[in-house]
Amino acid sequence: GGEGAAPGATAEPGVGPGREPARLCGYLQKLSGKGPLRGYRSRWFVFDSRRCYLYYFKSPQDALPLGHLDIADACFSYTGPDEAAEPGAEPPAHFQVHSAGAVTVLKAPNRQLMTYWLQELQQKRWEYCNSLDLVKWDSRTSPTPGDFSKGLVARDNTNSMSSFRPGRGNNDSRKSVFYTSEEWELLEPSPKDLEESMVQEERKKPIAEGNKGVTGSGFPFDFGRIPYKGRRPLKDMIGSYKNRHSSVDPSTEGTWGSGGANKLASEMQLQVQNQQEELERLRKDLSSQKELVRLLQQTVRSSQYDKYFTSSRFCEGVPQDTLGLLHQKDDQILGLSSQLERFTLDKESLQQEVKTLKSKVGELSEQLGMLMETIQAKDEVIMKLSRQLSECEGSVSSPTSTPSSPVAAPSGRDQLELDKLKDNLQGYKTQNKFLNKEILELSALRRNAERRERDLMAKYSSLEAKLCQIESKYLILLQEMKTPVCSEEQGPARDVIAQLLEDALQVESPEHPEQAFVKPHLVSEYDIYGFRTVPEDDEEEKLVAKVRALDLKTLYLTENQEVSTGVKWENYFASTMNREMMCSPELKNLIRAGIPHEHRSKVWKWCVDLHTRKFKDSTQPGYFQNLLQKALEKQNPASKQIELDLLRTLPNNKHYSCPTSEGIQKLRNVLLAFSWRNPDIGYCQGLNRLVAVALLYLEQEDAFWCLVTIVEVFMPRDYYTKTLLGSQVDQRVFRDLMSEKLPRLHTHFEQYKVDYTLITFNWFLVVFVDSVVSDILFKIWDSFLYEGPKVIFRFALALFKYKEEEILKLQDSMSIFKYLRYFTRTILDARKLISISFGDLNPFPLRQIRNRRAYHLEKVRLELTELEAIREDFLRERDTSPDKGELVSDEEEDT
Repeated sequence: GGEGAAPGATAEPGVGPGREPARLCGYLQKLSGKGPLRGYRSRWFVFDSRRCYLYYFKSPQDALPLGHLDIADACFSYTGPDEAAEPGAEPPAHFQVHSAGAVTVLKAPNRQLMTYWLQELQQKRWEYCNSLDLVKWDSRTSPTPGDFSKGLVARDNTNSMSSFRPGRGNNDSRKSVFYTSEEWELLEPSPKDLEESMVQEERKKPIAEGNKGVTGSGFPFDFGRIPYKGRRPLKDMIGSYKNRHSSVDPSTEGTWGSGGANKLASEMQLQVQNQQEELERLRKDLSSQKELVRLLQQTVRSSQYDKYFTSSRFCEGVPQDTLGLLHQKDDQILGLSSQLERFTLDKESLQQEVKTLKSKVGELSEQLGMLMETIQAKDEVIMKLSRQLSECEGSVSSPTSTPSSPVAAPSGRDQLELDKLKDNLQGYKTQNKFLNKEILELSALRRNAERRERDLMAKYSSLEAKLCQIESKYLILLQEMKTPVCSEEQGPARDVIAQLLEDALQVESPEHPEQAFVKPHLVSEYDIYGFRTVPEDDEEEKLVAKVRALDLKTLYLTENQEVSTGVKWENYFASTMNREMMCSPELKNLIRAGIPHEHRSKVWKWCVDLHTRKFKDSTQPGYFQNLLQKALEKQNPASKQIELDLLRTLPNNKHYSCPTSEGIQKLRNVLLAFSWRNPDIGYCQGLNRLVAVALLYLEQEDAFWCLVTIVEVFMPRDYYTKTLLGSQVDQRVFRDLMSEKLPRLHTHFEQYKVDYTLITFNWFLVVFVDSVVSDILFKIWDSFLYEGPKVIFRFALALFKYKEEEILKLQDSMSIFKYLRYFTRTILDARKLISISFGDLNPFPLRQIRNRRAYHLEKVRLELTELEAIREDFLRERDTSPDKGELVSDEEEDT
């Protein structure tokens, strides 16, 4: 229960990978348990900025937290420096978090880290509480931009969120000011001080061997020595320290102003410090191993002696008394040997203590010399003042009692000033106690108000979900009640229904802000990916799309949002802070469940880099730019077709809807560069949609390598060539899998002679773009970019299995084929679809798909060869036919 805390492992801004900002996480000790078992236990803490929760785990590798602290309604306090255990000991680093009616006691490795945690938690609490009134509750239409997000979606969301975060772009934004009863002065610590602090840390706590890989680097912040002086805000002290240094020593301004050299020096000091710590630990291990070897050797010698003495050959000629005496002498020798070794160790320790005492004596001698010089200087001052006093006494002819009054007067004034200061101090203490009590009471009131607000928001979400359901049914009912087009009768009922339909199909827009007070914001014009939710032209499709959007919103509001999903990703990135991401079963399961919007750019880029590493290693720097420059300077046969398809790529997405859209130029650049890289393919219809989806989360060079991954790594050869040979082969493989995994549905299609591959062909060619709703599309792409093309087979089968019962109810080929053309857009529950894909369809070996591909590839090639031979025979017969000249058109015959 009392193990020591591992060093803090919080990321420093600007240090490390460079792309990652600071993430508040690290080791702290938490007071837990009851009775005799109550004590501090080391826990890994991770701050979740979305919920303003401080989660704690047993280790960074754990996926589920042990619990959490609600920082949004928490207040903080800490132990003062006057409550230290010993007069000369370091001030304690305990602090308390008052949250949800409970007090949680945490302990940092030292005072500096405690202050950092308090300051950061206070800043996070301020930012979160201020954002509650500014950010819209509908997170699907206005999500928080991710830390690492790139691409069109991230840039669009960043622009849309700029108004919700005031003060972020200037230096006048509100900073956290943590008032303490100390003045914190930042000083550059000497190597000696660092070494002493590490020695004290080693004496206080054992090294956590199990967490060495995570926390071996230590805490990278260097706060230096912190002497106790007075009471000032930490922010003001840091500013005054910088101003003081900039005015006194100009050479330090560059170090502290820029921060680069100082951070590098601090990093190097920490590395040296860690190496020294590791060396000291290895020395201790070596000495313990030597002691173990010595004891084992001693035991071996003793056993050899006992064996020799007890042997029959030795005992034959030796009397029993002599044998006992030998045993006794042997025991005495062993005891004396152990005493000698113990005395040797004591001697070495005493010698070490003597050296330490000598160094302390030297330091005390230096201090004594300084004190002697101070005393001598004071003696000189006293003698000088005494001479001045005697001169004043001699110059004034007055009674003997008069000269003493000027001396007594200042003493009385000092005493009055001292009493006044004591009274002020007592007043400040009383005021401080009152204000602290007031803060706790206000925090309790605020917690009650926030609890009521949370209850109201939960009730609001439930009512909004019900409203979405009701409005969806209401639209369907209006459509059914509307008079058919063939009817000519006019009446007030028909006019009313038409007006109600027109009103219901209006999409909420920011041009009518007064509607927000009358009706909730149910369906926005675009979703978070930029796709239009409701089309503008076709009224029938507009109604269906509005109903689908309402159902999606209902599903989002009513589904149980698991806390662990977002926390698992945060904890995963916290555990990979000091190392690169690697393929693992844990990462695969996280990706299959779906990558959060704010992390998708980073994970997609990592997946693309993983699959294209062999290509990038063999290319020169600036490879993409060189291809693009070549494509812009010289036209190739694919350029014309690329230009024709640009605006037809994703016309329902605002990033590609018009020639001036930002995504159009990036789409053109990537397709042109790829056409020069792979002239065998050049350009094939379908590549434009793949690139368009990639550009929503990736920059154009990363999107280029994403296309290379799909075409040259994932898909078989000839997948995107003119013959589409690989695509045809995959449709035959998919037909085999349908007969194996979904035999009832396959038999149903065979019975009514429905060729479902006419529908699925496009699924495989463009990886479900424009075939499923956007939420499901990007979850499919998450797994596809990590695992490869096998995911397409999984989800294609899952889509059919999801609607298997509905399809089996259809009893004619026309209705079946019509249903297949649109049924994927009616599937909205991504969680259920993922469960079917990666659970119900197992086992799903990749070797089986490869074998079936090879088998069908030979058959398709044979069929294509036969077709080519038939075509050549036909052309030859037509060219050699004697009636060739007699064939005339109808127009020639009429003339």
